[in-house]
Amino acid sequence: MADKTVMDMFADMAKQINLPKIDSEAFLDIHRKNFEAMQKSAAVLSEGGRALFAKQQEILAEVGREARQLIADFKPGGSPQEIAAKQAELAKRVFEATVKNTRDLAELVQKSSTEAPKIVLDRMRESFAEARAAIESKKA
Repeated sequence: MADKTVMDMFADMAKQINLPKIDSEAFLDIHRKNFEAMQKSAAVLSEGGRALFAKQQEILAEVGREARQLIADFKPGGSPQEIAAKQAELAKRVFEATVKNTRDLAELVQKSSTEAPKIVLDRMRESFAEARAAIESKKA
């Protein structure tokens, strides 16, 4: 009994309860691929986070530049209608920039939050098929 490995003991137990034979090398390969898929998924999420952070920094820098320029260019003068028109134009530019920036950020978040789970789900499908094949190959 001392020279039996843990795998040998599990194999003996599996025989006693009539478990199907399993290709252990195939299962190790399956788990290696699963781990690689998890790493790839995490990398996609991480890259998405970096891209989101970079975009936020870019937006803040752009907003700062535009705000300084708008303040420098905005010289209220003229009739109340002209002042109101300048203020409306300023509000319109700020609103359009906000919508564009929000859309860009949402696209980055959506891309990474869609890709990462897809990697794992695709790997799960492959893994089940591989496990089934590994078990069936030992039945024969």
